[in-house]
Amino acid sequence: MGDANLIRTLGDYSRPSHKGYRNTIELPKGNNVVPLRSDIIWETTRMRLFQFSLPDQASNWLKRLPVGSISTWEDLTTCFLAQFFPPGRTAKLRNDILMFQQHQRESLPEAWTRFKDLLQKVPHYGIDLWLKVQIFYDHVNPATRRTID
Repeated sequence: MGDANLIRTLGDYSRPSHKGYRNTIELPKGNNVVPLRSDIIWETTRMRLFQFSLPDQASNWLKRLPVGSISTWEDLTTCFLAQFFPPGRTAKLRNDILMFQQHQRESLPEAWTRFKDLLQKVPHYGIDLWLKVQIFYDHVNPATRRTID
């Protein structure tokens, strides 16, 4: 509850965030044995497979990182977002979501698909579900709004 009242600066909001991504890797305890848990297996598997999901430029970036510089999913997502989603790009993509407008003669399914495509362009947009629904609803034309209602 105390964390909810932290004062954040504009710089805090402009940094890439990995919030929403689970980080369940546990460091070895005193006897250097990590308990065998499904969440740890999932975390390790996700980190190992990540490299195969990257296109050329991102794959080359990952290969150029110093050995041992990434040890957790949090490290990986933070470095990746900082490299490929700098604050200016994140702000532009987030603004595209916030300023979404249904095109003239665009059907409801077409508008919804385009809106979801905007959301997928930036994985860390930080917009709550209720606000995404509100943005979409507020920015479709009246006929589409009546269909939704």
